[in-house]
Amino acid sequence: MGNCFGAQVQHVSGLSSVNSAQQASLATLKSAGSGGGIPWEGPQPHGPQDNGGSQEMRQVSASPGLPETGSSGGATSAHYLHPFTYADLKSATRNFRPDSLLGEGGFGSVFKGNIDERTFQPVRAGQGLLIAVKKLNPEGFQGHNEWLAELKFLGTLHHPNLVKLIGYCYEDDHRLLVYEFLSRGSLENHLFGRSRHTLSWANRLKIAIDAARGLTFLHDAQKPVIYRDFKTSNILLDAAFNAKLSDFGLAKDGPTGDKTHVTTRVMGTYGYAAPEYVATGRLTAKSDVYGFGVVLLEILTGKRAVDKNRAGGEQNLVEWATPYLADKRKWSRVLDQRLDGQYSLKGAQKAASLALQCLCQDPKLRPTMKEVLESLEPLLNPKELPKNLPSSTTTQIASSRPRHHPAVPSQDRKVAQTAQQEQKLIFYPKPSSNAFRLPSPQHIAAGKQGSDNVSPYRSPLRVSPMVRQ
Repeated sequence: MGNCFGAQVQHVSGLSSVNSAQQASLATLKSAGSGGGIPWEGPQPHGPQDNGGSQEMRQVSASPGLPETGSSGGATSAHYLHPFTYADLKSATRNFRPDSLLGEGGFGSVFKGNIDERTFQPVRAGQGLLIAVKKLNPEGFQGHNEWLAELKFLGTLHHPNLVKLIGYCYEDDHRLLVYEFLSRGSLENHLFGRSRHTLSWANRLKIAIDAARGLTFLHDAQKPVIYRDFKTSNILLDAAFNAKLSDFGLAKDGPTGDKTHVTTRVMGTYGYAAPEYVATGRLTAKSDVYGFGVVLLEILTGKRAVDKNRAGGEQNLVEWATPYLADKRKWSRVLDQRLDGQYSLKGAQKAASLALQCLCQDPKLRPTMKEVLESLEPLLNPKELPKNLPSSTTTQIASSRPRHHPAVPSQDRKVAQTAQQEQKLIFYPKPSSNAFRLPSPQHIAAGKQGSDNVSPYRSPLRVSPMVRQ
């Protein structure tokens, strides 16, 4: 452990170069949008699933219906994506009116809506299935590439701990994505929002385990995926506090064959990005492990990764907390005081030690997500939980198999607007004069469309002080 926080990684310049936008045909997607949906084929994980489900992988039929998992709760690699018209989504969200707004971000805005569960047609508020509709802002920070990445990854990967993509809208200049609705919103809301209820120790562990399962699934797929933007605002919760990863706009295909990393522009969120990735642009699965360590630290402390309202030496959570985590006599000082001692001291110590390992400066010393998951799961054993934990809570969190509830990204607006706290580590060149065209579904499914291609509709983001331009 002593080697984890040695010499500081030197920052380097010259990371702003990007690949030019690929010129691919729109015709196939347009025709699909006017007819049936798109059945997606994608990478499958190998080996047993960590959520206790079956190893069996099955393709979901390309007939109308919601994306679904296998009967045993395992992962599937394809599901039907429904092509919505803009008029239908406008009606489902009641003309995108303000009281339907769930949150806003660089991509655009997310609205709550209602559709019929069988026909997918819009219905009145309070009826049918709740959905979340993400509407692209053509002049926003993150545009076509994120929209394409969501289609590519959530259209081909299906797991209980990944948010379900129900469908999409590609019509004229409109770009929208339709997700299941997750009623409890983001982990960010519960840790840093104004909720009167403190997230219990057991539920914090459960959420961490679910998120670890999601990342493990991505990393262990036949075609590995690097999530690249793991943070509390991207972890959504259903009514039973089952956690799912959302927002795959920055996800990237992982290295294959003899390659050890993927070299790409620095993209992510300040405070969560791994130091070696920021310094060199080299992306690996261990970059996600670092981000997981930051989130696990936020879960333990109840503090944001970066908060300029804190005292100077405490603004960066990792820099403030790691000296305590490395000291066996002081590690408990970082724990969230709102827990009021309602946690297992032994379990909390193990979780704190795991966070420290994930935050090692040397990525080679960090555990894999599979190892992280194997370390976390035993902590939900009743013997590792507080003895005075209510039995109802124990029953709720003890199940390792997620329950499925209607869902879509729901976020507390004040908490969701974290631009003042988080700075994106993204470089964009000047908009190209060439028209940006979507790839065909075959290109998307085959992974030929890089998520780093630049759209002329996107505006430059603020550059983090961590990186020199």
